[in-house]
Amino acid sequence: MANKKLFNAKIWIPTGAVFLLGLVTVHGQEIQSKKDTLREKDIDEVVVVAYGKAKRTSYTGSVATISSEKINNRPVTNITKALEGQVAGLQAVSASGQPGATATIRIRGIGSVSASSSPLFVVDGIPFDGNINSISPNDIESISVLKDATASSLYGSRGANGIIMVTTKSGKKGESRINFNISQGFSSRAVKDYEQVNTDQYFQLYWEAMRNGYRSGQVSSQQAAQMATDNLVNILGINPYGLNYAKPVGTDGKLIPGARALWNDDWRDILQRVASRNQVDLDFSGGNEKGNYFFSLGYLDDKGIAIGSGFKKYSTRLKINNEVKKWLTIGANLSYTNSLQEAPPSSDSRQDNIINAARVIPSFYPYYERNADGSYRLDANGNTIYDFGKYRPTSALQNQNAAATLPLDKNENREDNFSGKGYLDFTFLPELKFKSSFSVDLVNYNGHYYSNPLLGQGSEIGGSVTKTNSRMLSYTTSNILTYDKKFNQHHFNILGGQEFYHYEYQTISGNRSQFSLPYYYEPDAAALLGGFSGNSDRVGLLSFLGKAEYDFKNTYFISGSVRADGSSRFSPQNRWGTFWSVGGSWKASNEAFIKDLNFFNQLTLRASYGGQGNDKIMKGNQNIYYAYQSLYAFYNNLGEGGTVANRLPTEDLKWETNLNLNVGLEFAILNNRIKGNIEYFQRTSQDLLFEMPLAPSLGFSGYSANIGELKNTGFEFSLFTTPVRTDNFHWDVDVNLSTLKNRITKLPKGSIVTGSKLLQVGGSVYDFFIPEWMGVDPSNGAPLWKYIYQDASGNTVEGTTSEYAKATKTLQGSSLPKVSGGVTTSINYKNFDFSGLVTFSIGGKILDTDYTMLMSNGNNAGASWSAEMLNRWTPENPNTDVPALSTKTNNWTSVSSRFLYSGTYARVKNVSIGYTLPSDYFGKLGLKKFRIYLQAENLLTFYGHKGMDPEQSIDGTTYYRYPAMRTITFGLQATL
Repeated sequence: MANKKLFNAKIWIPTGAVFLLGLVTVHGQEIQSKKDTLREKDIDEVVVVAYGKAKRTSYTGSVATISSEKINNRPVTNITKALEGQVAGLQAVSASGQPGATATIRIRGIGSVSASSSPLFVVDGIPFDGNINSISPNDIESISVLKDATASSLYGSRGANGIIMVTTKSGKKGESRINFNISQGFSSRAVKDYEQVNTDQYFQLYWEAMRNGYRSGQVSSQQAAQMATDNLVNILGINPYGLNYAKPVGTDGKLIPGARALWNDDWRDILQRVASRNQVDLDFSGGNEKGNYFFSLGYLDDKGIAIGSGFKKYSTRLKINNEVKKWLTIGANLSYTNSLQEAPPSSDSRQDNIINAARVIPSFYPYYERNADGSYRLDANGNTIYDFGKYRPTSALQNQNAAATLPLDKNENREDNFSGKGYLDFTFLPELKFKSSFSVDLVNYNGHYYSNPLLGQGSEIGGSVTKTNSRMLSYTTSNILTYDKKFNQHHFNILGGQEFYHYEYQTISGNRSQFSLPYYYEPDAAALLGGFSGNSDRVGLLSFLGKAEYDFKNTYFISGSVRADGSSRFSPQNRWGTFWSVGGSWKASNEAFIKDLNFFNQLTLRASYGGQGNDKIMKGNQNIYYAYQSLYAFYNNLGEGGTVANRLPTEDLKWETNLNLNVGLEFAILNNRIKGNIEYFQRTSQDLLFEMPLAPSLGFSGYSANIGELKNTGFEFSLFTTPVRTDNFHWDVDVNLSTLKNRITKLPKGSIVTGSKLLQVGGSVYDFFIPEWMGVDPSNGAPLWKYIYQDASGNTVEGTTSEYAKATKTLQGSSLPKVSGGVTTSINYKNFDFSGLVTFSIGGKILDTDYTMLMSNGNNAGASWSAEMLNRWTPENPNTDVPALSTKTNNWTSVSSRFLYSGTYARVKNVSIGYTLPSDYFGKLGLKKFRIYLQAENLLTFYGHKGMDPEQSIDGTTYYRYPAMRTITFGLQATL
């Protein structure tokens, strides 16, 4: 039998041994002998679950909770970016650092191939369709993540990929409170961009590429060298070394002695900046025995590191609950947000991509016009003149200068988000209640994209303007009857209800060009109509649901639920789907034989199984609402209307089904100093909704079908520890991690190739299927890829080829990490507080197509070069993986495993340090609390491939995206 006194004694834990707590006994400083009930309230805390609340220890489902302390005041514009590393099994990836952008979230793997795998957001008990960045982190009381069938099946098809339940703050009983928070800070790149060669190195390298390109059977090496020397400046279009060095590189490939670049204009210095961030939050709250209220106001101005980018938001929320009668409680929750996102192109390969432009133009191309001696060329008013580089080669963004055009252009996304919720809660009997709720989400979006007629590419057509307006309206009604009764040692909870969901979306868009005057931004000021389009969609979902829970002696628990959903996305004969769950748990710590061990403060075993549906059919990023119908497109044919079939009907299309198994163990020991849980999950997706491709000659790109089966399995570990707690010192360390194995178990045919990925039985949904890089031929510097072929005898032979078209595609691993998680620590010493969050991801691969733009072999004159090009093949350096330079194309930057890098990384996601002034200093002013703090977001990143932000999209492919930002803020908090 364990010694109970041992666990009540003093414990000292060195930092590196925190995970061994409880496994060994270490003696150290004495802690007060009184019974330590640290986190005891957390053991039986009430968590928010589907259509209600439950005690954690009695709940049969898998739920994780993030408290407000881990969300409030984080310098993020979108709460999805505050979730990473907080919950085991939740993968949050912030592929774009554009202020206001939303992180991609997956819960327990990838639930579908073509259909949506995004979780459902539920705000204060009702599904939310608004923009999630409209919710202020300071308005949030807690976030619950529902992960298994028991936890999420009551939301049916809407919760097939897990549920994130956001509970906003309410007023508390007692004296009214006023909370004020203000913070200011600055942002910069979280990860330094790829290192590039300098001007001297570039000119010598490009001379080498030109010499190698000229050299042939008809041109000797000496002749090629002379030609390269003679033509280098003409090809690059500029001579940064001045008139005294007309041919800056000699025939030996070296700079002429004395040649020195007269300027070094790093375009990242003018197109990127250290950005400011300002946030103010104010809320009023209070309550009494009859009700409570909460009212908040918020302001955020978050500039981006790219010029012309940022996110500004004004928000307000009013939440009221009131018991008007003993048998009737009513409530309302209203929120409104007005936001402006300035978002110049930053997520594709187009030439005006502001992030890409800062990277691909070498520093010897000036951003202000220069004289031959290197001095600035000035206009009549003595001002510098932007250099648009008409002399630059195409690869160096000829005729473009984003620093000049962006201040004159517009790239605006304006949104008005309104969310309103109301409810009536009737108490017929103490154990019988009925709640009727109504929720509406309204999002009005206006996009304004203007290209000025004065400078840049827009000037060629007299400027252009595009305006887009969309309106999204959704509403949900629910009527829920609950019966909760306890008979001696028996406890029943029964729920039944009905829900209806309606969604509609309308959009119009038009564009014009040829402005007669500058600085007029609206379409009416332009002469030529370019196009006009518009469409609308409607979706409905009718649901009936029920749940029953029973427990005996607060020790044995069972539950079951069922929900029927009717979706307008499917044909009438397949419209309805029935989804269910069963679960059970055993609170073993209530058993006498466990109590006698004097070891466990809590020990609970739980298991659940159930099925949910998915009706969110997609084609790429586009929602498909009418897949079962034959659809048509309308075209203008010489002024006459034309109709063309563009989608095949699929009346047999049916629900995608997710079957979820969850088995878990939850425990607490050492007077609750250590608690944790271990869970195993198996998530099987059947009848996958998939866009089957067709040959273009058939006139259709594809059709929707139910094909295949997908399985996600893994383990989740969460550990919550308190190494030290005294009157003046409190230290918590929490760790969570999850494993994931994603496998396709069934397909209608052998394999399906989609871009750089291969879908096949036994593989994952994100397996790279690309040529394998075999290095550089040491004899001639040519690139090599694996080439698999059949010889004359029919034998399979593996060889190499320097012709990319002949290279054989093979599997090269998956983008999905094997392990991901986070480590959180918090320390409170007297009036000081410190907290930190480190997130990590182990395994998975990333195809860095951004990097290839800096790795051309010399066929793209004027394009920037990575510093890695200094290690290119030469006769003196034959053993390298960078081919020889040449102006002749060798396709070596084409997609292959050469540019596939490890996705393993760790990031110091958040660090915060604060000091709360003693009440003696501010009590006389009426303040209850006054705290100052300093915090950092994305402070440090540890990874292998320098220059690439390792936090990329889930499919593992870079796409010239806006980089993550490191944000440092200083703030003040006051409570009256």
